[in-house]
Amino acid sequence: MSMRSLFTLLAFMVLAGLVVLAAPGCATIVPPQGGPIDSLPPVLTKAHPLNRTLDFEGNRIVLTFDEYVDVDNPQQNVIVSPLPVRSPNISRKLNTVNIKLRDSLEANTTYSINFGNSIADVNEKNIFRQFTYIFSTGNHIDSFQVTGNIKLAETGGIDSTLTVLLYRDGYDSAVIKTEPRYITKTDGTGNFIFRNLPADTFYVYALKSPGGTYEYRDKSALFAFADSAVITGPQPKTVSLNAYDIKKQVAAVTPAPAENRRRATEKRLKFQTSLKDNQDLLEKFSFTFEVPLKTFDSTKIHFTRDSSFTPVTNYRLIPDSLNKTYTLQYTWLPNTFYSFLLEKDFATDTLGQQLLLADTISFKTKALEDYGKLNLKFKNLDLTKNPVLQFIQNDAVVSSFPLTSNVLTKDLFLPGDYTLRLLDDRNGNGVWDPGQFPVRVQPELVRPLDRKLNIKPGSSIPIEIDLSANPVRTRTAAPAGTQPRPNRR
Repeated sequence: MSMRSLFTLLAFMVLAGLVVLAAPGCATIVPPQGGPIDSLPPVLTKAHPLNRTLDFEGNRIVLTFDEYVDVDNPQQNVIVSPLPVRSPNISRKLNTVNIKLRDSLEANTTYSINFGNSIADVNEKNIFRQFTYIFSTGNHIDSFQVTGNIKLAETGGIDSTLTVLLYRDGYDSAVIKTEPRYITKTDGTGNFIFRNLPADTFYVYALKSPGGTYEYRDKSALFAFADSAVITGPQPKTVSLNAYDIKKQVAAVTPAPAENRRRATEKRLKFQTSLKDNQDLLEKFSFTFEVPLKTFDSTKIHFTRDSSFTPVTNYRLIPDSLNKTYTLQYTWLPNTFYSFLLEKDFATDTLGQQLLLADTISFKTKALEDYGKLNLKFKNLDLTKNPVLQFIQNDAVVSSFPLTSNVLTKDLFLPGDYTLRLLDDRNGNGVWDPGQFPVRVQPELVRPLDRKLNIKPGSSIPIEIDLSANPVRTRTAAPAGTQPRPNRR
């Protein structure tokens, strides 16, 4: 072959290769397409010994699933009943969950290991929900139940993080000094259920259990107790609990010595007032001093009104027990200009500090047009329970009124959006009171009302509120067990 022919052949081969590389079907490498995402939970394919085994012996249980699984924080999420002295060791390897019991088993006793939502497949985290492994060291499985619901007494709301306890001991100090026989958790609606209980008498409590401790020692934590014992039997027993806490008292903060020395060098009396905007006709005015007062000379405070500074005489300034806050006792005039003229030595605090100069505090009260009017009428109001209507904003009680008839009217009420609650004020003091334990006084109950109010300035529209009790819908948990599912193909 001549050199010319060889060159022509090589050029043709290079051109053919470029055409092949440029072809759209060959330029992009497409990976093989996968199947649909796995959305099915693991399936329990084998349990050794079998679930619901009778005359159980040994201390090991192996659960086998159809795929690799994980167990999320078993020490916190897995509940063993009756409550063991030493929790079992729970581990997983590939598609198995291994349970090693560390306590000696009681004779003729039904045990349950409730995994809750802690078992899930490794890849997609699909949860094997509410699986419970059950066995008995006797010749039968106990089947009695106790169900119930917990509400927060102060608000009528729900706390889904409470632990419910069953004790066999009836003395009140049991919940303070000893561990319970059985425990369970509330669900998202405040409901709970105990399954596989024997025929027995139980005492029911509920509390917060951080770190897996179940003694009632912190009275500022939520706590509830049933009024009477529960005797289990063929028909499930239902218990309603009302949780409460004892609010911690906030102690007055004593300034640090270094801070005291700094203030002493300034030699200046410091205080603030309760003013936020124009003075609310329904609220009191107050002075709050940083350091308690040693002396307070009311003759050196001049309270005036109007632009002409007309002296006001029918008022009082009442100190609190710490001599730090002085509250004005006075009936405001609407849409009126007021002033406090303070002489520099009107007050001396316990550090010897006074004002450096005389001071003036001026403000104006709200006008009547800034308020709405309450005109409420109630149906099905039970006055024998000393009802108190609470007005709620941002989960806080901003106003409350004892109801002595089925009509509530207020000529002045701050505009805004409110939700409503009704307090059954057992002792008639106008405020919610917590329970008392171990003297076994239940907390006063508060019920949220399915009604919202929007009060507008100048509004006076009559509103009717029906207080008929709505039936409580209790959600019953489905029985735990192994459910078949379609094959993954």
